[in-house]
Amino acid sequence: MQEIFAPASVAVIGASNHPTSVGGMLFRNILQAGYRGVVYPVNPSWKSVSGVRCYSSVAELPETPELAVVIVPAPLVTNVMTQLGERGTRGAVVISAGFREIGGVGIGREEELVATSRKYDISVVGPNCFGVINTAPEVSLNATFSEDLPPRGNIAFVSQSGALCAGILRYGISERIGFSRFVSVGNRAGVEESDILRSLATDPQTDVVLLYIESLANERRFLDAAREVSELKPILVIKSGRSPEGERAARSHTGSLAHAAQDRLYDALFEQAGVLRADTIGELFRWAKVFATGARLNGPRLAILTNSGGPGIVAADACARSGLSLPPLPERTQSRLRALLSPSAAVGNPVDTTADASARQFGGALKELLDLTELDGGVVIATPVGELQGPTLAQTIVGARGRLKKPIVACVFGIVDVTQEVRTLEDHGIPAFTFPEEAVVALSSLAHYQRRHSRPPRRFHPYAVDRAAVERVLAGIPSTESTVLPEFAARELLAAYGVPFAPAALTQSPDEAVRFADRIGYPVVLKVASPDISHKTEVGGVRVGIASGGDLRSAWEDVKTVVRSRAPNARLEGFEVERMVTGGKEVLVGLQRDPRFGPVIVFGLGGIYVEVLKDVTFRLAPFDEAEAEEMVASVQAFPLLQGVRGEPPSDLTALYNVLGRVAQLALDLPRVQELDLNPVIVLPEHAGAFAVDARLVLGPSDPSSRSGLPASAPQSEIAPPQTPSSGVRRRRR
Repeated sequence: MQEIFAPASVAVIGASNHPTSVGGMLFRNILQAGYRGVVYPVNPSWKSVSGVRCYSSVAELPETPELAVVIVPAPLVTNVMTQLGERGTRGAVVISAGFREIGGVGIGREEELVATSRKYDISVVGPNCFGVINTAPEVSLNATFSEDLPPRGNIAFVSQSGALCAGILRYGISERIGFSRFVSVGNRAGVEESDILRSLATDPQTDVVLLYIESLANERRFLDAAREVSELKPILVIKSGRSPEGERAARSHTGSLAHAAQDRLYDALFEQAGVLRADTIGELFRWAKVFATGARLNGPRLAILTNSGGPGIVAADACARSGLSLPPLPERTQSRLRALLSPSAAVGNPVDTTADASARQFGGALKELLDLTELDGGVVIATPVGELQGPTLAQTIVGARGRLKKPIVACVFGIVDVTQEVRTLEDHGIPAFTFPEEAVVALSSLAHYQRRHSRPPRRFHPYAVDRAAVERVLAGIPSTESTVLPEFAARELLAAYGVPFAPAALTQSPDEAVRFADRIGYPVVLKVASPDISHKTEVGGVRVGIASGGDLRSAWEDVKTVVRSRAPNARLEGFEVERMVTGGKEVLVGLQRDPRFGPVIVFGLGGIYVEVLKDVTFRLAPFDEAEAEEMVASVQAFPLLQGVRGEPPSDLTALYNVLGRVAQLALDLPRVQELDLNPVIVLPEHAGAFAVDARLVLGPSDPSSRSGLPASAPQSEIAPPQTPSSGVRRRRR
């Protein structure tokens, strides 16, 4: 990326003397920003541009430019790129529009642009982009057509929207937010988010990365890049828009849930990548102000100091909503505060000095709080009044903080102009906000980041798999066809991956069913076996709690009659008899192979109401045990699994094992398009977890599919199958 962001020479193809043209504004901006390299205007219509000699073509340039900024009509861009490639230029920013974004002929133009850039090994930003800025003193490049140049800072901003870039530059100037790099990626015909992230990882000028995205060029590449970079620097993102639904209607619970919650897949992606997602642009930049100070919040314990009770209460409520705590202050601290402040002051937490507090009293109270090892940070809310206003207010807060590293944020809350107070605070590394809840939420982003990145690193370890059993199941299924596996075949495939099931058999007659049930013991479950029936309960294809051979024979005939009447065209391959698992909690474990995200694992409340309640969460395979734990803990029904009202806790370790093995299967077998284990019965602690129903959809083999196995994903080992624990049950689906 050196050729894009720190070039020694730049050629502006399409530079102009017309003051309002894009070529004129951009060339003038490069000069006015004090670019430290050499810049060449290229345009056959001009002898000079802004007093600099102009060249009629790329071939006439006295040297090969490291970077070209291309501002010519779209039909001419590919020809210009060819000229640049023949000169040996390695980087280009294509400002020109008229490509894929207009459809039709524009798509062909962009394909030609991509082919030409690849032929000559040119890194391309754009087309249809706003440009790039690098404020590093040794570069000072403003290759955009905006005359608004933000102050130098340590925040990098990367955006898909050029219009948003222009607005953000103006916002940055008004809010005194400094940028290190500013990049508009446009149509991403070459360079995309993942490439820029990796370049920013080693940029000494950048401490915080902000992203505005509407979609990702490649979700899996982004996951890998963001995981690496977020370990070094915070990545904050705002994602707008929604992914389109799949081309076909999903027939499984898992599929319908995944397609109905495309935006939540991005939540899962960001969570696993260590990226913090903001809801609004304002929130994004409020978070950025806090992270830009280099502060880190090591825990959730805060103190609130205010000289006005109302804003302090608002801040306390915001702490409760944001997962931050306000622990009671130690008695020794309260005693010192009582001695320092007026008798009407409140010395709990929040600490309300009241409006009559002097600068000495307010500053002394803040120092007392920041000195406490029992607290991790603080929120200071100051209403300008009496002695505590103007320069004195800001200097009091700055002086009380001193050299302490403990993070604090401020809210200067009043009806008078507080611009200078805010400037002084932020010049000393104390972010200031307009409203108390903004300050709290911004500080909570530090806690969220620290909590996520304090987890010990864990590598994904593949599970042992009975490869021979897997091949045996797949051998008879044509690789060119899509099919729903019979449930018994799906069980065999899953059992090869160590997913536990209760003992079961596919039977062809009532006598065979009774013989098997007598061997494994009652009660048992009887289920129709048909590749044409997705949800057996909907056609009357399930009977539970069968207690004897006689009952089993009756159930066989009854189910057969009902299914024939409700699904007359369904192929019946027999009936499955399964030992009934009793007790436990029902959950859903599923797999959906999304065309953009690849293998997605779904977990949530199970049973027949899963699509109604939608208490589900998503993760992208692969993931480690820590990720499985967080996945399970994130659903609203998690307290039920922990045990309520005297119930024993569920066997969560066994549940994590099922999730991990399903994720492994997703990586190993790209043909598995959908998997629905609903329900999985999670028994009490140490008793295991057993899949009850299994619906598995195989697609045709397609090694080029984006939703297949990521190149970096580990493969499972070959080993004999693990024998599932003997179980109990099954419930209705």
